[in-house]
Amino acid sequence: MVEVPEHLRKRAEEARAKAEASKAAAAGETPASDEPEMTEEQAATTPDAGDAASKIPAHLLERSRAAKAAASGQADEPAAVASAAAVAAAAAPAATGPGGHTQRLLTVVKSGSIQDVKSMPQDKVHVWPHLLVVEFAAALFITAFSTVFSIFVNAPLLELANFNETPNPSKAPWYFLGLQELLTMFHPMVAGVTIPGIGIFLLILAPYIDKNPSNKPEDRKFAISLMTIHLMFWAVLVMIGSFFRGPGFNFVFPWEAGLFFEL
Repeated sequence: MVEVPEHLRKRAEEARAKAEASKAAAAGETPASDEPEMTEEQAATTPDAGDAASKIPAHLLERSRAAKAAASGQADEPAAVASAAAVAAAAAPAATGPGGHTQRLLTVVKSGSIQDVKSMPQDKVHVWPHLLVVEFAAALFITAFSTVFSIFVNAPLLELANFNETPNPSKAPWYFLGLQELLTMFHPMVAGVTIPGIGIFLLILAPYIDKNPSNKPEDRKFAISLMTIHLMFWAVLVMIGSFFRGPGFNFVFPWEAGLFFEL
C-alpha cells in the first residue's frame, strides 16, 4: 500500500470538510464539528487551501495528479507519459551553481598584484663571505705587520735565569700584572677568585640583561658602560703594576725612582 504524504492527506480532509459543509448548507443544516468556530480575526490569520496548495512543491503536485489519473483511468497513455516525464524533470535536481548560474569561471589575477617583488632591508648578513673575508683580511694584515716589525726592531732574549738570584722587583707578565696588583690589596681568595669571578659573571649576564638588538652605542648604554668599566678597571691595575711598582713591589713614581719594568 502506498503511503499518502502528510500534506496530501491534510488537503483531502480539508476538501472533505468543505464538501460536507456545503451539503449541510444546501440542506439548511449546520455542520456538526467538534472543533470550535473560528472568530473573524482567526479566520483572517488562517491560510486557506489555496495558500496551502501554493506551498506544495510542483513535482509533488504533478505526481499526485498522475496518481489520481492512473487510479481513475481517465488519463490516456500519452498524457500519463508526459506527466511522468514532467514529474521526473521536476524531481531531478538542476545542476546549477550559486545564484542559479550553470557555470563558474576562475578570475585571472596578475602575479604583480599578489607578489611583493620589493627587497626588504635586513640587518643580517651571511657568515661567508661577508664576515670571514673581513676577518681573513685582518689576519693577513696583522701577520704582515708583525713580520715587518720584527725585521726592523731588535728584540733579543734575556740572559739565562739564575736561580740563586731573585730579581727585585719580581713581576709577572704584563697581562697578569692586574691580578698581581690585586694581591697587594686583598686576600688571595678575594683577589684571585671572588673579584675576577664577579667580573666574568657580570659579562656573562650582560646579553640577557640588555636585549636591545641595536648596534648603535647610544642605544646600548648598559652594555657599553659595563664593558668600559671592566676594561678601565683592569687597564688601570696593569699600568700601576707596570710603571708604579719598584723594589719590593712598593709604590714609586717612575719619574723619581726610575722605571722597573721590562717586556
